[in-house]
Amino acid sequence: MQNGTRRRILVVEDEPSISRVCSRTLTEEGFEVDIAVNGSIAEGLIEEKKYDLLVIDIRTPVMNGKQLYQSINDKHPDLTDRVIFTTGDLLGGNTKNFLEQSGRLFLPKPFAPDDLRTAVKEAMRRTGK
Repeated sequence: MQNGTRRRILVVEDEPSISRVCSRTLTEEGFEVDIAVNGSIAEGLIEEKKYDLLVIDIRTPVMNGKQLYQSINDKHPDLTDRVIFTTGDLLGGNTKNFLEQSGRLFLPKPFAPDDLRTAVKEAMRRTGK
């Protein structure tokens, strides 16, 4: 916990149905959840608030998950190990290579709430949160 507040997760997702599932599931797990529909909005939120974890969709409009991850790596390198990627595009070589190179956890879409819970618990364990 941060200064007596709930742990905070930023979900970067442009599909409303997936955003709702993430928000409901993570809120039930005791997290405070913020939603950004693209990486540009997420960048602003990251500047304003401290996040324990970031769940980032690879494909979002305006600024995609890869671009956001690069920005986080440049400006907030301490957050890079707190990223979980989501994607429906595991067939594309670029996405697969990017995920392998990043070394981050990822959830293939569609995913079930239990898959999200498992990934979040693993990410929190890895970061010692």
